[in-house]
Amino acid sequence: MKKTLLMATLLSTLSFAVHAGGNIEAGKEAAKKFNCASCHGDNYSKPIDPSYPKLAGQHADYIAQALHAYQRGGDAANGRSNPTMATQAKALSNQDIQNIAAYLHSLPSELVLKK
Repeated sequence: MKKTLLMATLLSTLSFAVHAGGNIEAGKEAAKKFNCASCHGDNYSKPIDPSYPKLAGQHADYIAQALHAYQRGGDAANGRSNPTMATQAKALSNQDIQNIAAYLHSLPSELVLKK
């Protein structure tokens, strides 16, 4: 019984991990569809405004969490308030978010600490 329970838990965990990882190619298409580059730059490392984040190379779970927070909005627990991003994020499905996060994470990063 313990082996069966352990195996079922392991398989469901692996299944979730594969699903939660997102699809890089689908993320690339979704990022184009939702025009992310218009604010975050063509390579997602040179935003049009210095207050906008560089997205290339960010951790996928961070990007996904941020997009979900924009969906919740500033009034909800752990939400983020930004009118532009709230509008953009509300149009995303959970799978879009996972795919975009996987794509942005796969890109070369210019996130470097300067000494």
